[in-house]
Amino acid sequence: MAAAERPLRADARRNRDAVLDAAAELFAQDGESVQMDQIATRAGVGVGTLYRHFADKQALRAAIIGRRFEAMTHLASEAEKQDDAWTAFETLLYGYLESVEPDTAFRFSILSADEPTWADIEDEKKAFRTIMTRICRRAVDAGHLRADFGAEDFILITRGAMANMSGHGGWRRHVMLQLEGVRVA
Repeated sequence: MAAAERPLRADARRNRDAVLDAAAELFAQDGESVQMDQIATRAGVGVGTLYRHFADKQALRAAIIGRRFEAMTHLASEAEKQDDAWTAFETLLYGYLESVEPDTAFRFSILSADEPTWADIEDEKKAFRTIMTRICRRAVDAGHLRADFGAEDFILITRGAMANMSGHGGWRRHVMLQLEGVRVA
């Protein structure tokens, strides 16, 4: 087993989680201007410890996104259990958006002009996308969504909603207007 594949020791896992929590807080507060030493200080670890886990801010952002995708995969699995295809779709869409609303760091990372290091989180992304694609296809096949609706459209709706999350819930109206355009009456 390669070193990168071995599970982390408990203390290393705690340090990694502390760094991710600190980075998420600081990215949410200050955006891309956050420095790696600030993150290490907030996490209560040395800069060397931070760099042992994450080579740069891109890798940190990818890990923040990866944690969210893990949670989203669980949400998608639960939504997929719904008997009704439209209910499954709405459960996933609104559940996804409601869970990211308070997660400013995730939204910042997804919407940033700098592309995250997807290779670092390919497994998490793929697991979520697989289930999300099945849910979308099921809603199309059931006649609830336009025949040309696909996974990329789900992503566009969620990104548009995230860009409109300002604390007053306006993203819900944004999603409602979009769904009126893609839902089959």
